[in-house]
Amino acid sequence: MFRLNGSLPKVGIRPIIDGRRRGIRESLEGNTMGLAKLVAEFIENNLRHPSGEKVECVIADTTIGGVAEAARCEEKFERENVGVSLSVTQSWCYGTETVDMNPSRPKAIWGFNATERPGAVYLAAALAGQGQFGLPTFAIYGHDVYDANDLQIPADVEEKIVRFIKAGLAVATMKNKSYLAIGSVSMGIAGSIVKPELFQEYLGMRNEFVDMSEVKRRLELNIFDPEEYQVALKWVKEHCQLGEDINVPELKFSEEKIKEDWETVVKMTLICRDLMIGNPKLKEMGFDEEAEGHNAIAAGFQGQRAWTDFMPTGDFLETILNTSFDWNGIREAFVVATENDTLNAIPMLFGHLLTGRAQQFSDIRTYWSPKAVKRVTGYELTGLAKNGFIHLLNSGSTTLDSTGEMVDTNGTPMMKQYWDITEEDVNKSLKATKFCPANRQYMRGGGFSSDFLTRGNLPVTMSRINYIKGLGPVLQIAEGYTLSIPEDVHNSLDRRTDPTWPTTWFVPNLTGKDSFKTVYDVMNDWGSNHGAISYGHIGADIITLASMLRIPVAMHNVPEEKIFRPKVWGSFGTKDLEGADFRACQALGPMYK
Repeated sequence: MFRLNGSLPKVGIRPIIDGRRRGIRESLEGNTMGLAKLVAEFIENNLRHPSGEKVECVIADTTIGGVAEAARCEEKFERENVGVSLSVTQSWCYGTETVDMNPSRPKAIWGFNATERPGAVYLAAALAGQGQFGLPTFAIYGHDVYDANDLQIPADVEEKIVRFIKAGLAVATMKNKSYLAIGSVSMGIAGSIVKPELFQEYLGMRNEFVDMSEVKRRLELNIFDPEEYQVALKWVKEHCQLGEDINVPELKFSEEKIKEDWETVVKMTLICRDLMIGNPKLKEMGFDEEAEGHNAIAAGFQGQRAWTDFMPTGDFLETILNTSFDWNGIREAFVVATENDTLNAIPMLFGHLLTGRAQQFSDIRTYWSPKAVKRVTGYELTGLAKNGFIHLLNSGSTTLDSTGEMVDTNGTPMMKQYWDITEEDVNKSLKATKFCPANRQYMRGGGFSSDFLTRGNLPVTMSRINYIKGLGPVLQIAEGYTLSIPEDVHNSLDRRTDPTWPTTWFVPNLTGKDSFKTVYDVMNDWGSNHGAISYGHIGADIITLASMLRIPVAMHNVPEEKIFRPKVWGSFGTKDLEGADFRACQALGPMYK
């Protein structure tokens, strides 16, 4: 169920036709509208929103042969909350009279590849016009020629439609939502410095700010649902295992203090969730204003050090909110960034909207070379690990979906969309996790770190936004796999930092050039200390989304044949695709500026 204010965006299908009457248009009506219905059926049968609802399509009432019908289509799309449009045709049509002119709506045109009345001719003419207008549009042109009456969607066209629609819906879903900063800057981390122009001009979002004293106020005044709190506390006692306490004796808390901390962190979780999306129960309690929430599609919790020096850390609240289940059952994961790192929250949000899956927040902690591993452990790296690996290790929290304990029908480990998660998946994820008393040399106020080891061989994509003065936001992407290493080797390496924190061993896919010559180069070229990790190799989807928002990609290992950007990008150069991306984004500017 969609939990934010506003309705979910829909996909608009625009059947474009040759407007000449007395023979031409009449001969095309059936096939053109049939093509639109075919595409709509394909989208609705194959795509869901991250909240679980099936994507809904809206088809123009008539085929569009000229500007009047285009205007009527636009009026319907505005009324129906269409956030992304796909025009389809199998014939020549009048280009600038029929295109989608909405500047803030991602758009694509599929020109059906047939020769009788080739839609590819319209596709080229219309996209030339969109380039002149500064309205970047995606070109979908099938590889093979089909007969005009053979209405089907070829596999290569299906792939492009899915990639375009997923990215376009992500753009539309973010629009007019909020990023909620709970607290301010954590330990001088630049990503914690909220830049409103980034959210407003590139994402169409607003910024909301709440001091962490508001969490303390709600704790002291009991501004949370007391009935849910009891359910949550009971669930935590039954399912959350207490892990190793590595604190020196003089810093260990008593059993009574540990019990009190559990109560506090559960309340903090309820409070931060309510700050994001509101809670009608609070209205029943007389807290009308607090019941509204901040309509936050993503949030960040500062924690260190203003909070953690005297209060239990936010690790538990971040872990549970970022997970696809809690005491209320299986549900859509939230997006909550550790240390209020907004520049990691954004790629986490991208990954969630593109996949419908929970997202992992990690420190890009250490590159372990084969030589260093051999020196420390005596173990010779082979196979996937032969070139070394990167230690992803967040300081106390990340989604429990990243345990890798969920499995598909063949028993293969994976991270699932929440509507496919089973109770067995939940129980196995919880069983693989320990909640360790926080290291009080770091977190003086106590709390609990989520401790687990991600299973190996999960395909994952790591991404990050960096904000550069004079340039703006820039994305980095690294596809690869999680890694399993022998238990004794893991323990030896893991305990060198903090064994109570969640660990993922990561190996990026190497290409032999640029930032992906070696694993060391990936670590060395990464722009910051944090990364967002999503299940699956979704780098191509992220690149498509970034082009819609006009955020250039400075580093990636996505195969060139999978890159799908608006056609006008080719006018900025075809030999140097990365440079063309930067030039196109600079020339066109942010979508909402």
